[in-house]
Amino acid sequence: MKRREFYENAFSAKALFITGLLIIPAFLFNPSTEYRVIQFLFFWFLVLLCGKKTNPVFTLLITFFIIAFNLIIPYGRVLFSIGAFKITLGALEAGIHRAVTLQALVQLSKITIRQDLKIPGSFGKILSESLQMFSVIMSRKYKVTGKNLIADIDNIMLELSAEQMEIVKEQSMIHTKPAGYLLLIFTTLVSWLPWVFILYKTAYL
Repeated sequence: MKRREFYENAFSAKALFITGLLIIPAFLFNPSTEYRVIQFLFFWFLVLLCGKKTNPVFTLLITFFIIAFNLIIPYGRVLFSIGAFKITLGALEAGIHRAVTLQALVQLSKITIRQDLKIPGSFGKILSESLQMFSVIMSRKYKVTGKNLIADIDNIMLELSAEQMEIVKEQSMIHTKPAGYLLLIFTTLVSWLPWVFILYKTAYL
């Protein structure tokens, strides 16, 4: 796939990781749920643009369960009731906010954390290995059954370790190309746009 090849060859793992660190504050410190939804859709689009797979059904299910758990503790204006169970505006908004936050961070991690990421230092090594493992897990589907739970997890870890070593050997020498830097800067600026709108609304509206 050409998009995936471009993504893997135009950016270094370090440049992608730094870009992710620059984008995270623009997202986490954004108080607006509506703008977070826009940022989530933007990250989702970037994942598709990079040629990576994403599962909309799984995303919707996780979103549904997060919202449902938040509705258990009602607060705010009552929208409607289902028997003794009340759906309140406050709980619904909080559930949507938390669900979008989680899903957006997952999508962002798919494009900014790569298997060949290396962070200097002892702690950096542990962190980079953990992030590498997370990146591989997020990019593939694994089946864990209740019958052979320990064996399944052990096989997954062995497979991930072997795959990780191969990927690191292939991608460790990749450097960010000039076009890659321009795209990363553009992506970072677009991710910060909600803050511009928030500041504008605060100052002039």
